[in-house]
Amino acid sequence: MKRIKIILESKYTLLFVLVLTCILSFIIYHKEINPFIDNTYIIKHIKIKANKVSIISDNVLINYYVDTLEELDYVKNTYKVGDLIEVEGVYSVPSTNTNFNLFNYNLYLKSKKIYYINKASTIKLISHSNNIFYKIKNKIIDRINNYSKNEYLYAFILGDTNYIDNDIKTSFQNNGISHLFAVSGMHVTLLSVLILGILNKIKKSNINYIFVILFLLFYTFLTNYTPSIMRSTLMFILLYINKITKLNIKTSYLFIYLVCGFIIYNPYYIHNVGFLFSFSITYFLIIFGSISNKYHNYFIKLFITSLISFLASIPILINNFFSINILSPFINLLFVPFISFIVFPLSLLTFILPILSPILEICLNTLEILSTFISKYSMNIILCHIPFYIVILYYIVIIFVLYNMKKGRYKYLLILVILLLIHTNSFNLNDEVHMIDVGQGDSILLRFKYNKAILIDTGGTVSYGEEWKQNNYSLAINTIIPYLKSLGIKKLDYLILTHGDYDHMGEAINLVENFKVEKVIFNCGEYNNLEKDLINVLDKKKIPYYSCIKELNINKSKLYFLQTKEYDNENDNSNVIYTEIDGYKFMFMGDAGVDKEEDVLEKYNISNIDVLKVGHHGSKTSSSKEFINKMNPKYSIISVGKNNRYGHPNKEVLNNLDNSKIYRTDEEGSIMFKIKKNKLQIETCSP
Repeated sequence: MKRIKIILESKYTLLFVLVLTCILSFIIYHKEINPFIDNTYIIKHIKIKANKVSIISDNVLINYYVDTLEELDYVKNTYKVGDLIEVEGVYSVPSTNTNFNLFNYNLYLKSKKIYYINKASTIKLISHSNNIFYKIKNKIIDRINNYSKNEYLYAFILGDTNYIDNDIKTSFQNNGISHLFAVSGMHVTLLSVLILGILNKIKKSNINYIFVILFLLFYTFLTNYTPSIMRSTLMFILLYINKITKLNIKTSYLFIYLVCGFIIYNPYYIHNVGFLFSFSITYFLIIFGSISNKYHNYFIKLFITSLISFLASIPILINNFFSINILSPFINLLFVPFISFIVFPLSLLTFILPILSPILEICLNTLEILSTFISKYSMNIILCHIPFYIVILYYIVIIFVLYNMKKGRYKYLLILVILLLIHTNSFNLNDEVHMIDVGQGDSILLRFKYNKAILIDTGGTVSYGEEWKQNNYSLAINTIIPYLKSLGIKKLDYLILTHGDYDHMGEAINLVENFKVEKVIFNCGEYNNLEKDLINVLDKKKIPYYSCIKELNINKSKLYFLQTKEYDNENDNSNVIYTEIDGYKFMFMGDAGVDKEEDVLEKYNISNIDVLKVGHHGSKTSSSKEFINKMNPKYSIISVGKNNRYGHPNKEVLNNLDNSKIYRTDEEGSIMFKIKKNKLQIETCSP
């Protein structure tokens, strides 16, 4: 045993395992996966939200939409976990992110070993499961469904937070307490201590640990083998083996070996936020948890633990949510004891004793009110996406600082490191133009030095599929605002709306209500209903707005609004904008048609454009040959939805643009033009 301990605690063994993990995970990560596809599946997990039924089976996510309430009731009462079903539908590969830095759905599903999505047209039950474990799980689900506020029972018992209201989840996220609702080590610890305590009251024996282990293994099945529960359960087993064999191997070494095993099993875990939070925070608490041991006060210990957890999670928060709440360690002082000692235990008791349901509901309502109220005063700092090497450097510095803090040194270096991280996100040294992929619509970001920013249009028509519309998907909240944050942009100096069509300004209200906008500029002509609705919001928020302007100065650039006359249609009244940025000519056409193009040619002497935002998504009503020949663009960008019903871009328009390099958002995703050292660099985020 002593030799085994020496081998496992050897730095050379650890280094060998880490190198082997890197090699094997790299091979597995890049290995082409071709899972078997069939039309019969066993339901491993089923979620019903509104009229959408999502079923997870081996390697496949099945999405099915019901048309009537009768069909919805039938689905709820018929399909259970473990059932064998027959599915007819269209398979597709999950989409990747088409905007820089944003959520990659493909990699997220791969972290769950899901490689295909089936948009089902029909689902047919073949047989119910006779498996005792599935029957128990279905009994638990049925019991949970009988409770009000059952979304929290789903979270605390089955580890499924998808049923919690999105606004409430956002408040949890803003307050930095989302981890308290993900079933993890805290829950496993409480459950194992509770069960072990009961068994020890009956009779103290090592076999009690075996019962606890068996229960935890079953619990991992109930929670669909989420990484955090698997980590907690396997760590419990390893620590038990370590204890009974008297190996006394350091917990930190056991944990590293466990992490290596997880990553070899599924390298895509590195794209699972839950995995990253669970493993990084746990490792930091293992190696630095002793810092709080010299204090006897519970709240001081809790604050130090929360601070260590916060420091461990900062890069993960930044690269996934692009902001951190610096009050998070303090907020945890309120919510951790409230949830750990009241809400979570009461949820378990209520599941067993329904009579406690009203008390639980009062506690949960209190929780939601508190979280919503506190989130309004949270101190969230927007931080841009940071590259991998900065993440590694950050962890090296923080580990060094925390290690030396135990010796009473480098206490203030922590603050310096965080301030340095914030400072590096404070400004941008290059001028950039981003065509954001918003599907069938327009949204263009002009990002100038020192993070001065203008957004031209917000998009609005969602062309990602019916499921987005049915879930009230917002491009502003889910795409544009995260994109701005990922670049470190804290506010928009101007929001320019080319015209009042929904696909150009449909998300303006959502944007203004959820992100800081200094000023808004409209086009010429009368305001339509959409513009009037926005103006009502602007008046309430006291945001100044202007219309039909001729030019705009920002940084060292000037934007010229090419005004000709007022037209009898919204498209030709579009703001057409010309600007020169560091010597490069850009022109943004909005939805201007051929008539506006002719008037621009007649009134303005503009030619040889470097980058042309093609008018009206490449419609045949714009981009005449005469206009394109005069502009003679070097690069042409077309914002267009994939497989859109309008047939954009038109073939004749593409022929007219034949002498320029064409970039399309439906093919290249978002497109970025960066001017660095007086050279124009182009990057795309291809799907």
